Amino acid sequence: MKTLTFKVTDDEERGIRREAKRLGMTLSEYLRRRIRGDGDGTVRVMKSEATGAPAFSSGGKLPPLTTESVKEMLADFP
Repeated sequence: MKTLTFKVTDDEERGIRREAKRLGMTLSEYLRRRIRGDGDGTVRVMKSEATGAPAFSSGGKLPPLTTESVKEMLADFP
């Protein structure tokens, strides 16, 4: 496998490392997935196994939505 080297700011490095860690991925895996897009944008509606309610699915190509990730997304919400 080839190795790429590129420059980022200190803030960008911290952000990349933080997001990879949050998703439980290595830096390499995180960056490969970001570059590939890992998904065709298709979202399917399926039935929740827990509640039977309709739920959206990315087909397993995106990291799972967790309580913690939702809290992080809403942290800056007014």
